[in-house]
Amino acid sequence: MDRVITAEWTPHRRDDRELLGWIRPEGADWVAVDLLGREATGPVEWLDAEDALEAGGLAWLAEVWMLETDDGAIRVRIAEVTPPGRPGDAGRVVVHSDDFGSVDVPYTRYELAWPAPAELRHKRPGEASELQNF
Repeated sequence: MDRVITAEWTPHRRDDRELLGWIRPEGADWVAVDLLGREATGPVEWLDAEDALEAGGLAWLAEVWMLETDDGAIRVRIAEVTPPGRPGDAGRVVVHSDDFGSVDVPYTRYELAWPAPAELRHKRPGEASELQNF
């Protein structure tokens, strides 16, 4: 998926100025885009796009995610999201295997393209609740 942040994309920030995503035009409507570069809405009214980004906030970045690999899905945490800064710049999303809060368990880092690929997805309820990655 090619997604480029253009001057037409309006950054949407919380009251403390933390970036939540962007709102971009689509025809006569607007589409909310989250920090991973994924569409949070289809074409909607401006206020609905704002509401979608506000409702998501930033807490979802701290959740457990799943990364589909050739060896199956593994639990990961998002470590860094860097959208492209200027046209031509490549952004990135860095995740690492979930260490279940342990300070002495090694983890693996994965550097992904921005926008985040479909292989990075939300954890489904009940999925990967065991220490199967270690």
